Amino acid sequence: MEGKKTYLKVIVMIFMILIFLIPIALIQNLIRERVQFQQEAINEVSSKWGNEQTLAGPILSIPYYEIYTDKAKVTRKVVRFAHFLPDSLDVKGTLFPEMRYRGIYQVVVYNSKIHLSGVFNSINPDAIKTPKENILLNDAFFALGISDLRGIEEQIALKWNSQSLGFNSGVGTTDVLESGISTRVDLSADNLRAGKRFSMNIELKGSQGLKFVPVGKITRIRIDSKWTTPSFDGAFLPDSRNVNAKGFSAYWKVLHLNRNYPQSWSNASYKINDSAFGVSLLIPIDHYQKTERAVKYSFVLITLTFLLLFFVELLNGVSVHPFQYLLIGLALCIFYTLLLSISEHLSFNLSYWISGIATIGLISLFAKSIAGMKQIYLLIMGVLIILYGFIFTVLQLEDYALLMGSIGLFVILAVVMYYSKKINWYEIKII
Repeated sequence: MEGKKTYLKVIVMIFMILIFLIPIALIQNLIRERVQFQQEAINEVSSKWGNEQTLAGPILSIPYYEIYTDKAKVTRKVVRFAHFLPDSLDVKGTLFPEMRYRGIYQVVVYNSKIHLSGVFNSINPDAIKTPKENILLNDAFFALGISDLRGIEEQIALKWNSQSLGFNSGVGTTDVLESGISTRVDLSADNLRAGKRFSMNIELKGSQGLKFVPVGKITRIRIDSKWTTPSFDGAFLPDSRNVNAKGFSAYWKVLHLNRNYPQSWSNASYKINDSAFGVSLLIPIDHYQKTERAVKYSFVLITLTFLLLFFVELLNGVSVHPFQYLLIGLALCIFYTLLLSISEHLSFNLSYWISGIATIGLISLFAKSIAGMKQIYLLIMGVLIILYGFIFTVLQLEDYALLMGSIGLFVILAVVMYYSKKINWYEIKII
C-alpha cells in the first residue's frame, strides 16, 4: 500500500512539474513585454532626438531628356537622371554619446561632428546614351543621403572647388536616395574632365548607431568616440579598430570592387543602402536578455528541487504533502519575477543574488518546518545554493555557456543516478 502511495506521489510530482511550465511561459511573456516597453521608450526618444543615422553619398546627378514614341505614335519627352559617384571619399567623424532616460529605460543618443571630402575625377556625359543637347548640365545637383533629417543641427555648406554652396532639403530624385539634402551645381561651363573637389562639415544627432554607404571608388572612413561598448556591423567590418576603457576608434577602407554597383548609371538601376556599414552604440548590460537566459533553466531547477525533496522523503522517512510541493514550486517561479523587477533598478548580478538568497531562505525555512531536522534543512539549503550558483556561473559565460551548462547537467544527473541506487524501487524501502 505504501508503495502505491509513493508511486502516486511520483505521478503527482511529474504532473505539477508540467503544470509549472504555464507560469514559466507567463514569465517569459512578461520579459518580452518589458523588452517591448523598452523598445517603445527607445523609439519615443529617438523620434524626438533622431533615429539611427545612415549617410549615403554624395551623388552627382545630371538630368537629361529621353525622347520616345509610344504605341499611339505620339512623341513623348521624359526627364531621366544619370548618377555619378565620387572617385574618392574620405570621412572623419567623432561621436559624442550620452544616456537619456524614459521612465526606467535607458536610451543611448549621440551628437556627432563629421567631415566629408573627396573628388569627382571625371564626369563623362558621353556615358549617357542620349544626344548631348538633351543633357541638362546646368541643372545638375549634388545630393547627400541622410536617413533622418531631424538630426541636422547646423546649416551645411558645400565647398565645391572654389565655390561655397548651401543645401536645400530633398534629394532631387528618389532613384537612389529617399531622404537627404541637395544643392544645384551648374556644370555647363565646366571642363568635366577636370576634377571636382568637394568638402563639407556636418553636425548630426542620432541614436543607437551611425552607418555609411561606401560610394567612393575608394572610401576611407575613420570614427572615434569615448563610448566603450561599440558593435561594428553592416556589410563591412573595420580594417583596424581599437577599443579600450577610454573609448574606441575604427578605420574602414572599401573599394568599388567590394560592392555590387558601379560608379555611374542611369535611373533607379541600383539600390546602394545594402552596402551600408558602421557602428552601433550598445548599452553594456542587457538584464532582460540575461533574465530570459535564466528562465530557460527553470524547468531543470524545479525538477531537481522536487527530486531533492523526494529523495529526502524516501531516505529520511519525512513526509512532504503535494500541496507543500506546490508552494515550493511557486517560490521557485517567483524567483524569476523578483529577478526581473529588481534588475530594472539594480545591476543584474546583485539582483540575482538578492532574489536567490530570498528564495533559498524561504524554501529552506519552509523545509525545516516540514522536516523538523536541522541536518535536512542545511542539506536542502546547501544544494539550492549550489544549483543557483551553477546557473549564475553559466549566465556569466558567453562562448562557453553551452559547454559548461551541458557538463554541469551531466554531473547533476550522475549524482541523482548514484543516490537513486539507495532506493529499492520495487519495495520502496531503504536498502
